[in-house]
Amino acid sequence: MIPRPTGHTEKATRPAPAGFDRRLIPPMLFGSVLNPVNSSMIAVALVPIGVAFGAPPAETAWLVSALYLATAVGQPVIGRLVDMYGPRRLYLAGTALVGVAGVLGALAPSLGALIAARVLLGFGTSAAYPAAMRLTRSEAERTGQDSPAGVLAALAVANQTVAVVGPALGGLLIGLGGWRAVFTVNVPLSAVCLVLGTLRLPRSGTRRRAVDLPGMALFALMLVALMLFLMHPRADRWYLPVLSAVAAAGFAVRELRVPDPFVDLRVLGGNGPLLATYVRQLLAYTTSYAFMYGYTQWLEQGRGLGASTAGLVLLPLSISALIVSTLTGRREAVRGKLIVGSALQVAGCALLLLVRADSALWLLLAVGALLGIPQGLIGLAAQNALYRQADPERIASAAGLLRTFMYLGALGASAATAAFYPHHADTAGLHGLALFMLAGSALLLATTLPDRSLGRLGTTTSRTIGKA
Repeated sequence: MIPRPTGHTEKATRPAPAGFDRRLIPPMLFGSVLNPVNSSMIAVALVPIGVAFGAPPAETAWLVSALYLATAVGQPVIGRLVDMYGPRRLYLAGTALVGVAGVLGALAPSLGALIAARVLLGFGTSAAYPAAMRLTRSEAERTGQDSPAGVLAALAVANQTVAVVGPALGGLLIGLGGWRAVFTVNVPLSAVCLVLGTLRLPRSGTRRRAVDLPGMALFALMLVALMLFLMHPRADRWYLPVLSAVAAAGFAVRELRVPDPFVDLRVLGGNGPLLATYVRQLLAYTTSYAFMYGYTQWLEQGRGLGASTAGLVLLPLSISALIVSTLTGRREAVRGKLIVGSALQVAGCALLLLVRADSALWLLLAVGALLGIPQGLIGLAAQNALYRQADPERIASAAGLLRTFMYLGALGASAATAAFYPHHADTAGLHGLALFMLAGSALLLATTLPDRSLGRLGTTTSRTIGKA
């Protein structure tokens, strides 16, 4: 249910249109692509950066992990601040930090300084998506017209498009100005976001509320310790999951006692549908990232393709996801998308079991194209489900947590890939990874089929607003 605006919700200072204010869309889209463009461009910059600093792949990999860690922690934390103080302030602060990180990265004298710049980038890019979800909710409250599917689809399509062109853009920038250009490009991107945000985002009226800093610190400690273990799970790193569990216990005690917690565990614990959405996000992206990591390694080592050829073989994955998102984005159909997406994910994982080192090229392309369809469907469905299920007053922090579960899936997939490829990405390891993905996809389908409430999400809310 979406209530009428109260005295502390966002209020535009300029005359607003009757429908969704489309002047908000450009800053929302430009801000939301900052994270995927930095996630994808770095892929082609790792080798030249390693050469420049004399660093092995194990060290340059931290340029990827640092962004994941910072974003996974930053999205829900900054999302909570967006809920409390409005999207404009956090959007402008976050996009400004992206520009600062771009300058620091371009001038970095060492790999450690470059990793620090990536951490800043992670935090800076964490503001735009929660801000966009908060703005979408606020517009629904202002107009009483709840039709967010097109806006949410635009966000998804923009992110997927940038993810596709990111490596090519990174390669072009490196060719023109060296690997430092991959960081420098954040300066003009930040400037565009700052101008658009300043001119178009509404100012917000907010209540004075205490920030739950201890809760945020415990949450960060819990998540960072868990993610560090998942990145390199070994018996001699046993203290990391223990530390994560202790922090989780302290976090739960803290959040259940304070009047205005960072994460309201009482409300979240009673919101079964939203918890199920988070679980589905974890399952879906564990499979998605396991395929992306594992299949790419197998194409190069097990099949013997060059890096550029392997990238072209994976292109149908991104193209089919982009096409599906574009064609289906304006219809919510959450349950239908989840069922079809998870069923196709099961089929794609089963097809992966047929792949051999001598398989025809068309089969290799078909596997990617097939698994791209659920990537487009499930991502949209989870985003729309969260919009309907989350507490309207905490929509931004809830959206941030959705991204956190996505990154946990990515790290789980990375750990699984390392387990099935202990020495070499061979076909036996690929088939073992496919069975792991198949089990996760089947579990995703099993959690979706009996959930009839998913089919009533859009229609129920629309009727409620019409009567309000």
